[in-house]
Amino acid sequence: MRNRSCVMRLLRYKNALLKLKALNFVRVFSDNLADAAGVTSAQVRKDFSIFGITGNRRGGYQVGDLIENLSHILGKDKDYEFIVVGVGNIGKALMRYDGFEKSGIKISAGFDIDPTKYDPGAAVAVYDLSKLNEYVVKNKIRFGIIAVPEFAAQQAFEVMINSGIKGVLNFTPARLKGPEDCIINNINLETELESIIYFVNVADKTGGK
Repeated sequence: MRNRSCVMRLLRYKNALLKLKALNFVRVFSDNLADAAGVTSAQVRKDFSIFGITGNRRGGYQVGDLIENLSHILGKDKDYEFIVVGVGNIGKALMRYDGFEKSGIKISAGFDIDPTKYDPGAAVAVYDLSKLNEYVVKNKIRFGIIAVPEFAAQQAFEVMINSGIKGVLNFTPARLKGPEDCIINNINLETELESIIYFVNVADKTGGK
């Protein structure tokens, strides 16, 4: 499996390229991508060499071809469907967010145990959690998002992996335990906010140095 930091840099390169393409750039150099991603040009070339991407010292990289190559490497050359387990404030916000579409990501359904939240006829349908397995198998869903209360996270996770989900974005503080072939990314909003508070306070005390 590729180094996570390398993959994250590839994502930043691709996003920078999309912006350059929108500005009608045809070619780009490693220096340009390095500035956009906050790395050195040598790092850009090293990352590209890992995946067999080559450029021209004088001509740089062709923007369109490079976007296509990176999209293929990152698996972004096709669309992917996600489900959301937990239709509270975070779950609803994710289901309503239309910015995912430009990245080929679609939230196809939500699941909850609260009957008052069920809405099969909504733009993004919400079903009883008991229907998750049937839905995932039928629609061949491989990705999911957990946005339930912390105490219910592990149980929700187990329901998802038992249904065939292979990648999970976890919005709860719980540290999930599951099989090695399931990819889990944790986003603890409380911890992230606390880290911002800490570093702002440190900057205030040191005068921003």
